Amino acid sequence: MKIEQFFLEGLGHQSYLVAEEHSDLAAVIDPRRDIAVYLEAANRADARITHILETHVHNDYVSGGRELAARTGAKIIASAGDPLVYADQSVHEGDRLTVGEAAFQVLHTPGHTPEHVSYLLYEAGSETPSSLFSGGSMLVGNAGRTDLLGSAPTLTLTKQQYATLRRLLDTLPGQVKVFPTHGAGSFCMSTTSSPARSTTIAQERLMSPAALAKDEADFIERQTAGYIAYPKYYRYMHDANKFGRPILGTMPVPPSLPSLEVQAQLAKGMHLVDGRSRTAFAREHIPGSLNIELDSQFSTYIGWLLPYNQPLMILVEDEQGRREAVVQLIRIGWEEINGFVEGGIQSWKAAALPTEHFETIDIDTLYKRWSQHTNFTVLDVRRDDEWNEGHIPESLHLHIGDLPQHLDEVPLDRPVALICRTGHRAEMAASMIAATGREVIAVGKGGVPDWAEKGFPVTTQDTTIPGTHHDHATHAHP
Repeated sequence: MKIEQFFLEGLGHQSYLVAEEHSDLAAVIDPRRDIAVYLEAANRADARITHILETHVHNDYVSGGRELAARTGAKIIASAGDPLVYADQSVHEGDRLTVGEAAFQVLHTPGHTPEHVSYLLYEAGSETPSSLFSGGSMLVGNAGRTDLLGSAPTLTLTKQQYATLRRLLDTLPGQVKVFPTHGAGSFCMSTTSSPARSTTIAQERLMSPAALAKDEADFIERQTAGYIAYPKYYRYMHDANKFGRPILGTMPVPPSLPSLEVQAQLAKGMHLVDGRSRTAFAREHIPGSLNIELDSQFSTYIGWLLPYNQPLMILVEDEQGRREAVVQLIRIGWEEINGFVEGGIQSWKAAALPTEHFETIDIDTLYKRWSQHTNFTVLDVRRDDEWNEGHIPESLHLHIGDLPQHLDEVPLDRPVALICRTGHRAEMAASMIAATGREVIAVGKGGVPDWAEKGFPVTTQDTTIPGTHHDHATHAHP
């Protein structure tokens, strides 16, 4: 068997092409929406994709199953527990699917979601399984979170997750390789994970949270204590995947928008996302625009901070970057991309349209002003667990994901200095607050850990803005 893994850093998503060498047939497990990688891999393997296996109704991205089926004619296989309306076959515990001379046995592995299934691979002529495609059940030293469907089913799902993990640990041979769908960087896991992208049953007997827990109650306590604040767009993913999003055929190519059209759309309330570096944005930007640097988490933060799939415009100044921005948004089902700013910031300026700027400073400058009691408010937009470990005395706390709903609670009577861990979230927050007309200062390089490392004062006293605190730990994203 040939197994090829495809990893997406920003989503922490892992999908697979499994090619059966005797028949030149292949299956794809949990495909993403931009499907060219699977077609190219199948071509390299001289294989034909005949099956698309979905482990669960995904909460973090839009499946590429329909897209891949439309291109290849492959059958979509999914759990009967929460049937996809477009699935060709709904499967139950114990069902077997043949791909050439190989077979996938269906295991019902509830916990991450109620309908969740895993696929146990038996290679040609073998009665012993070789691999497990575990979706969001067994992860590398981790387990898929159980609260993404709301608080009501969380306890039941967490108990099911424990039973699922114990079953896999206790019944499968130690040499079975485990290939999960969620990897490092995914918000679908309960805690920060190992960077390893696969594991074995033997390894998991040493490091799985179910193996380390004393019993079910201990597992529940550990599992739920590690839950993370997740992007707001997740609430739309279940229905997007259950009922299906439009088949695109090819990636869309949004038009270029003249500067005057961009200005007119901004005046009507359409959002403009500027994907340039934080330094370039702070130096000059279009008034009212939001700065989300075009990195691997570009779409994640758009889906977190803006109303889901509402029309938006993007400022990215190179062709490759524009393609990357579109692909990332399409992966989370964001199809309402109105267009790109034609000619970027230079064309905007050439049209004699106004720009704005704000100050960026480093940690030493922040400390100097803070110690001299300069009239400004420090607003820390890091995660709750980071904040609780220590923060600048007298600073306020508001997680970046909560900022759009609480902008009116940010002090109006003095400048606001934004800080996080690296400058990434601070810059986003600064752009949001600046768009309201308030004076901001961004700590654009470094953050609170650097402040503490320099020996500057740190406290654990809580000054979180009321009504915004999360009772769970949050994710180790920048």
